[in-house]
Amino acid sequence: MRLSEVKIIDIKKIEDRRGNLSVVEELADVPFHIARAYWVYDVPGGESRGGHAHKRLRQFVIALSGSFNVTLDDGTEKRTFHLNHPYQGLLIETGIWRTLDDFSSGAVCLVLASERYREDDYIYDYDEFQKYVGCSK
Repeated sequence: MRLSEVKIIDIKKIEDRRGNLSVVEELADVPFHIARAYWVYDVPGGESRGGHAHKRLRQFVIALSGSFNVTLDDGTEKRTFHLNHPYQGLLIETGIWRTLDDFSSGAVCLVLASERYREDDYIYDYDEFQKYVGCSK
């Protein structure tokens, strides 16, 4: 995959004086079946999350509360996305290295994943990732 295939997707925002509502549905707003959902929160200042790539798993990342940065790397190019709206999600395809950092106080990161957890789907070593995507140093 290349970073050109990564994109921010707007999520429908239903505005109401009692409070706004957003909803996503698999294969409609999220272009895959959702097999797993998890959220990251209470990240201490200066810490980062991620630091890996996936061979099969696709992700849709939403800043439910607060903000954080998602830096993506396809082995050739790097790009950073600042997520801070609960009505937008970042679609991350397979074979992309990701790091999440600069979490604001109270930030909550929701991740919708296309696969159940499988340890063999993760690439944690950056040099191994470079080989996986066909990059040479």
